Amino acid sequence: MSAQIAPVYQYVGLELRRTFRDTGFVVFGIGTPVLMYLMFTNVGGGVGGGSSEWAVTAMVGLAAYGALSAGLTAGTAVAEDKAAGWLRQLRITPLTAAQAVAGRTVTGSLMVLPTVLVVLLTGAIVNDVRLEPGQWVALTLLLWIGSLPFTVLGLANGYALSTQTTNVVNVVTNLVLAFVGGLWFPVAEFPGWLAAVARWTPAHRLGELGWATTRGDVPGPDTVLVLVAWLVLFGAYAGHAYRRASRSA
Repeated sequence: MSAQIAPVYQYVGLELRRTFRDTGFVVFGIGTPVLMYLMFTNVGGGVGGGSSEWAVTAMVGLAAYGALSAGLTAGTAVAEDKAAGWLRQLRITPLTAAQAVAGRTVTGSLMVLPTVLVVLLTGAIVNDVRLEPGQWVALTLLLWIGSLPFTVLGLANGYALSTQTTNVVNVVTNLVLAFVGGLWFPVAEFPGWLAAVARWTPAHRLGELGWATTRGDVPGPDTVLVLVAWLVLFGAYAGHAYRRASRSA
């Protein structure tokens, strides 16, 4: 087992070093959701009138948005590597196809964590959000783990599409899922038909993991099931895309 894990561990370390040397990802990937959170809660009284309840709601929504964005960004890196011939290089390393995909998935998932942590830290410091220690831990872990479908979707797009197309598709996907999922504005303010659609989106269910935690509730099984269903769907897409990319590399 250790012989199988060691190459993945080394690959993940390599990819993380490459990622965090990218100043653009560090500044914009982490900074954008933080800036949006500050604007939503402190400029002009905020969407919720500056209330403490809105500070918590927006904190969770923007942390989930940051997780969504960071997860999808992993796919852009994959598309760039594919164009540069990095997939061909991986084929002559000891990494199997499954290990390569697993390594990329772990790397993409770890990219999500700093974004979530910084947004939550901003909520605690700037907006004086107060939760129990166990709630902070649960909130961080749930938003991190719950973002896995978006990481897999980003990787699938990266394997399936060209670099430019991946960038466009991921940006559009990011904006549509965040808006329709209610991560920027409460779903309660949506028209009835849009609110019904929102509740089936993975972005809204990711946010619901966090909102339930801040209320002191356990996320409902329907939320978990919807996220798992999206993960399975995106995982099938990623597997198919990787096999096609490997054959053409």
